[in-house]
Formats: sequence, structure tokens, C-alpha cells
Amino acid sequence: MSDREPRPLRIAMVGTRGVPAAYGGFETAIEEIGQRLVAQGHTVTVYCRTGKVERLKTYLGMKLVHLPAEKSKTLETLSHTALSVLHMLFTRRQDVAFVFNAANAPFVSTIRARGTAVAVHVDGLEWKRDKWSSTGKRYYRKAEELAVKNADALIADAAGIADYYDHEFGIPTELLTYGANILREPSSDKLAELGLTPGGYHLVVARFEPENHVDVIVDGYAASAAKLPLVVVGSAPYAAAYTERIAAVATSDDRIRMLGGVWDQEQLDQLYAHALTYSHGHSVGGTNPSLLRAMGAGTAVLAWDVVFNREVLGDDGEFFATSEELGELVVAAEAHPARADAIGAQLRDRAEQTYDWDVVSAGYEELALRLARGYSTHGQSNGHRNETPWEVPTGYRTNIPAPIRQSAPIGDDQ
Repeated sequence: MSDREPRPLRIAMVGTRGVPAAYGGFETAIEEIGQRLVAQGHTVTVYCRTGKVERLKTYLGMKLVHLPAEKSKTLETLSHTALSVLHMLFTRRQDVAFVFNAANAPFVSTIRARGTAVAVHVDGLEWKRDKWSSTGKRYYRKAEELAVKNADALIADAAGIADYYDHEFGIPTELLTYGANILREPSSDKLAELGLTPGGYHLVVARFEPENHVDVIVDGYAASAAKLPLVVVGSAPYAAAYTERIAAVATSDDRIRMLGGVWDQEQLDQLYAHALTYSHGHSVGGTNPSLLRAMGAGTAVLAWDVVFNREVLGDDGEFFATSEELGELVVAAEAHPARADAIGAQLRDRAEQTYDWDVVSAGYEELALRLARGYSTHGQSNGHRNETPWEVPTGYRTNIPAPIRQSAPIGDDQ
């Protein structure tokens, strides 16, 4: 960048449920990044889906545009993005658009035709998700190809995702992760409302989808000799059969508490911060915001053993690949709670050092300024895939840190 003061940009955030954040990682990212871009003098417009939340005109300095969406698994995202792009065509031109989710790639060319540079946040490997039909998986594969071919830049939130796009298409990506909010001395008043006590329960927070392995976690816990309750936060509006299976296990075990969705973010923070362990079964995404939230809250993490989770947790996580392994780790944490607390503190330190919203937001601003000056990867790839299919790297279970049950307790656990 030159020494000259960069001009303020008009930046659009497209493809999510919008803000205030009350649902997932994309929404939290927009809230954190958008307000910081505004603080730097940029004008940020966020496209939001109409729903039960109050339709604010502005939020944390960001301009909000509320548009409807078709309430179905296959059309909700696409229908809302289509209306968002239509709105962009007939209003003042944006300098840069950050489009979240590769599924929205078919709209990239239309946005670019308006003279707006487009960066697509490609998210995880959606075509690996079991919730999608074969048609849905083919669509996501095609959408990836369109994003590669038509966007001015691609954003990956994990090195594993960046490696995938490099292997498949030979195209560079911008590695921009998420930040973690650090909780040092969280209150517990909203925990008491749920009848829970600090350190007195295990936690899982996830959408009920097969690739998030909530069923594996619940099965492993139910078969274990754990004494502390398992609190399950989450639901899945389009996965009734999977949800019913999880609910059936919970109904048969009075140690399992199903809370459904928790939209009170302060209460959710307290749930993360005061759990003895947080079980994370996500397997096909990149850097997962729920995982970072648990780390920032200082909670010991038991994670599905996949490259993306190992990248985030480093040597401080505990990993499982079967329900039996999950059950053993939960019981071991109860046997040595002081060590679980120490692991949680190490993870919080790692999150504070590695996942900083200020740094992430600066990365988005720097990319936006480059795009506005003419940087683009458009045309570098024709969207054709490598003839050798990419696979999730193997060998990540060869150096698993010693699980809690094999370690001496730190301090007095009683």
C-alpha cells in the first residue's frame, strides 16, 4: 500500500442471515468485521433476511437492507441472495462486495457487471455434507467452479480449505480466519436460570446435521459412565429424522438435556464458559466459529479428529473419531477436572494469540482496498478441476496427544 491515505470504500456484505448476529459464524463475522470497517471510515451495507428480529435500519454503524427469503433448505440462501443482488443493481454502486458461501457463486458475474469487485468466502466443503442430495452436492461442486472462474478473489478461513482450492484449481486464496471473543471472568446468573452450575456439565453446540456428529456425541455420552449432565444446544429445521434420532437417545437418558436453540448470546457465552468440556463434532468445515467460541471461553475441547480441527486446536485439544472414544474422554475429564480446566486455559491463550478480530478485520480491509485498486484473480483459472481428486489429508491420528485419562491430575481435583 502507498503512504497516501486510502479513500473510504462502499462495501456490501451479501449471502448471510445478516445482523445482529444470532445464528451462525458468518453472521458473527459480519458483525465483528463490519463494525471495524465502519470505524475505519468505510460505508458497509449488510443484506439481512427478514424474520422475527427487529428490522433495524442501522446496526453498529452498518446500513441494513432487509429482504425476504424462501423458507426451504434448498432455496433460502439462493432466493435471498438473488433479491440482494437485484437491490444492488438499482441502488448506488458498491466498490466491493464480500459474498459469503460458494453456493452464491452464480450471482458473482451479475455483481461484477455492475462494476463492483467481488470476493467470495468459499466456506467449507459443502459437497461433503450428508444433508445434501446427490443433486445438491453436484450443485455445490459446480458453484465452486463458478466462484473460482468468476470471482476477483476467494477467501478461505482455514489452511486446509486453501490447500483444497490450490490442489483442485491451482488458484490462490486469501487466508482470513475468524476471531475469538475472550472471556476471563464470565458471570453465571443466566446459567442458574437453567439449573446448571459452573463446571457441572458437558456441552455440545451444533446444528443437527450428520457431518456435525451430534448423534455420535450423544451416543458416546449415553453409553459412558459420566455423572455430569450433557447439555445439547441446537436444532435442524430441515433434518427431522436426524433430530428425532438424537431426541430419542436423550429421552431414554435423564442425564441428557436438550435445550434447543439458545438465542440469548450472553446465556450462550455462559454455557460455553462454565462447561467442564465442549464436544465439537464438525468435520467438513474450515475454522469453525463455535470451536473458537469454546476456546475463547476457556473450555476444554473434545473435537472430531479432522485436519481442520487440529489446525485450530494445535496440541491443546483432545480428539475422537468414534462414540466410544468420546465417552472415554468425557469420563476422564470428570475424573481429573483440574487438568480439564488447565487445558481450557491453554486453549483460551491460544485463541487470544491466534484468532484476533482486529487482525482479521484488517485483513478484510486490506483485501477490499486491493480489489478497489484493480487486483483480481478473475481469469486465472477456467474452473476445471485437477484430474487427481483432492482428499482430506490422512495421518492426523498418528500423533494424538495423550488423552486425559492417561495423565496425572494437576492439583487437587476433589
